[in-house]
Order: sequence, then structure tokens, then C-alpha cells
Amino acid sequence: MLNSDKLRDIFDNDPLGLLEVKPYTEGRNEDKVLVEKFNEIVDFYNQNQRLPEENNGVNEHTLYSRLCDFRDTDAKRKMLEKHDTLGLLVQEEKKVFTIEDILDDDPLGLLDDDDMGLFDFNLVQRPDERVSADFVARRKECVDFENYESKFKEVQKDLKEGTRTIVEFNQGNLKEGAYYLHNGVLFFLEQINISQNEHYRPDGTRVRADGRTRCIFENGTESNMLKRSVEKILYANGKGITEKNDTTNEQFNQHFSGITEEDKHAGYIYILKSKSEKSEIKEINHLYKIGFATTTVEDRIKNAAQEPTYLMAEVRIIMTYTCYNMNPQKLELLLHNFFGSFCLNVDVFDALGNRHTPREWFIAPLDIIEQAVHLIISGEIVKYRYDGEKEEIVVR
Repeated sequence: MLNSDKLRDIFDNDPLGLLEVKPYTEGRNEDKVLVEKFNEIVDFYNQNQRLPEENNGVNEHTLYSRLCDFRDTDAKRKMLEKHDTLGLLVQEEKKVFTIEDILDDDPLGLLDDDDMGLFDFNLVQRPDERVSADFVARRKECVDFENYESKFKEVQKDLKEGTRTIVEFNQGNLKEGAYYLHNGVLFFLEQINISQNEHYRPDGTRVRADGRTRCIFENGTESNMLKRSVEKILYANGKGITEKNDTTNEQFNQHFSGITEEDKHAGYIYILKSKSEKSEIKEINHLYKIGFATTTVEDRIKNAAQEPTYLMAEVRIIMTYTCYNMNPQKLELLLHNFFGSFCLNVDVFDALGNRHTPREWFIAPLDIIEQAVHLIISGEIVKYRYDGEKEEIVVR
């Protein structure tokens, strides 16, 4: 049989039609798939009269992501442009607002008054400057500034002549009647109205005393910031102003020079060392309590083991100073302020389980504490500060 006959016989004997040649049909290519997917977005738009959104269900989120991909991919966007009769592939312009735009769009006129220079700035503030910014923003005109203007001039004069000095601010040393510097601006702290006493929450968290202040600034403004906020901005970027030196020296000389039988005994300043066996106390070097007593020191400390102020432990008397013609509490306060940055921070629980935080224990060498007492007595303390890292008293 010829080959041609054999082939014909094979083709004729094909009951399943396996050898039938079907006409070629063009398959779905990538462009057609893209068009179909884009048309799904078009159908959604026509049905809802809006574009798909990001967080509005799985199906809509898929369409939203697909549209973003079409817009952001140049090749896909160019291929689909001829099918985009609704302009869905056009990128939405992000409107940039300027300060002028904000000021112009102020129907209530809330931004008309800018006497305090709200928009006079050069740099965007860092997060740690927010409290400071709030301090400035809360200022208003001081209507009775004429009562303070001459005093500010006197303080400026004292600073130039050296009878007052600029010192570091220690957190917790805020007091009425004192002058401070914030960002180079002098201000007078006239009042502190405590509305919240120091206390502890049920969970043991300590809440410090706080309340509104009245601060008068040398530029004729005033602020009623909270006490804790003023402490924070001064601690971060502020200074303290000392009392006038000649006045301070005169007061101390009057109190301590030439003790006679006519001088009035006022009490005792004492320095104590703890006998506590607790590791968090025993292992601290140079830990001393500086306190005041109107009775004998021995009498004052006889129940030390039961009192939180003595860390619920016996103590040893290191040194005692007898005070005449003065208020020993003020001397004690000066010492506490001088060593304030090195105050022991520890919680003590009394016999009933109540929590206490003693504030009269300081970490400083004994000879430094003795030197500080004598500097206070002589009135020279305002010229010095305690450098805890070097463990020495240095000139301010």
C-alpha cells in the first residue's frame, strides 16, 4: 500500500475525531487581562459614583490597590489610557497648605489677633520643646506691670554688678518671690496657689503637689502656668537668680557673729548616718540625713526605727550645730536646696504598710556637707554650687 493510501486510511478510521484540525483562536493575552481588571474598577465607579476606598471591605480594598498600581506603573497606565474614558487613572493632586492659606480661611476671625507673635518663628519645634511652647503661648498682657518694671531693672543692675548671680535651676526649688530666666527672658514668680497636694494613687504612683502660678515677665506679659510645668521648662532650659549677696551676708552675719549670753537659742541642725541593713541603703556611699530639731538631737531620734523619715532604722549622730538668733528651718532648707539634685530617691513603708518617700537624705561626702554649713553661716553659699561628679564645692 502506498504511503498516501495508508495516511488516507488512518484519517478515515478516526471515530473520535482526534485528527481533526481545529481553527486557531487567539488566547487571552496580558493586555486583555489588564483591561478586564480595569473595567471592574470602571463598573464599581459607575455603580457607586465614587472610586474604591482603602478600608471599606476586602473586595473594595482589592479594587483600590489595583487602581493605585495602575496609576503608579507607567507601562500599565499608558496601556490603559485609551480605555479610561472617565479619567480614573489621573493622579489626585495633593494640595499643599501654606500659613497664608490657613489665615485666609478663617471665617470666625480666630487668627486676627497675633500680638504675641504666634507666627514669629524660625525653626519647627522639637517634641521636647512642647512644654516650653505652651509656657509662652499662655502668656497675656500684665495690666499692672508698672508695679514690677522698676524691680526688673534693679535685678538686671544687680546681675551686672555681681551682687546677684545666674545659677543652675534644680527641679523642686521653685519658690515664691524669686526671679528666674527662661530662654534669656527674666521673670518673677509672684504666687504659687497649690490646689493639689502631694499624694499617692491606689496603685502606688506618686502625684506631686501642683497648682497655678503667677509669673510676671520683664517684657510686660504674665502667665498662670501650673507649678509643675514651670519646673519642667526651667529644668530643661532655665536658670535661677540668687538673692542679692550683700543682703544675704548681712542677714547671716547678724544671726551668727558674736554669740553672747543675750543671744537666743533656736534649735539644732544635725547630720546623721543610717544603721539600716537593707542593701539599697547600706551600699550607698556618703549617704547622710540633714535635719533640724528644736529639742536635743538624742531626743529627736529615739524612735528612729519606727519613723519613715529615718528609713525605719536606727541612726548614728555624726555632727550637731547649735543655732542662735535665726530660723533653723531656713538653714535646713538652704542645705536641702544646695544638695537637692543628689537627694536619695527611695520608698519606705511604715508599720501599717503606708508608703513614704523621705526627702532629707543626701548623697554627698561629710566634709562637703560641713563646708556647705559654714558657707551658709558666712553667707558665701550663694557664690558656690555642689559638683556631684567631682564631689566638691565649686564656684558658680
